[in-house]
Amino acid sequence: MHYWLNLALQFFLSYISTVCFGILLHIPSRAYNVAGVIGGGSWVIYWVMYYQDGVGLAFSNLFAAVLIALCSRWAAQHKKMPAIVFEVPALVPFVPGGQAYKMVRNFAIGNYYLVTVYFYQVVVIVGAITLGFGLGELLNRIIHYRRWKIVKKNR
Repeated sequence: MHYWLNLALQFFLSYISTVCFGILLHIPSRAYNVAGVIGGGSWVIYWVMYYQDGVGLAFSNLFAAVLIALCSRWAAQHKKMPAIVFEVPALVPFVPGGQAYKMVRNFAIGNYYLVTVYFYQVVVIVGAITLGFGLGELLNRIIHYRRWKIVKKNR
């Protein structure tokens, strides 16, 4: 019971942060709910992979970024909006702001070992998210191309 409650809380808080960032970016109001579900759902998948299943930091962020890219493309087609409207707000829960803050704080107090630890985490997270968006876009293009090829063949 406690596990499912925590999972629901994780989804709710990431949903809220995604929608609030969407409001700050002035995305269309009809995209709030879908962007929130994409952000909340991908965060829950990441959270389960990293904190529950023990999958590494890089792979869990990579998988979440691919999921955001795929879901955003689907939402963009159904809502007839650009995919970036859904991608950027959904990305907010994954931004390594906490690690970046801890890195700068430890740099200021002279604890250079922790600076390298947090710097490594920031680089890994940012790299995984970037690679995940690239792979997600590649998968989207493969899916779109195959669908286009099937439609063209049937004409």
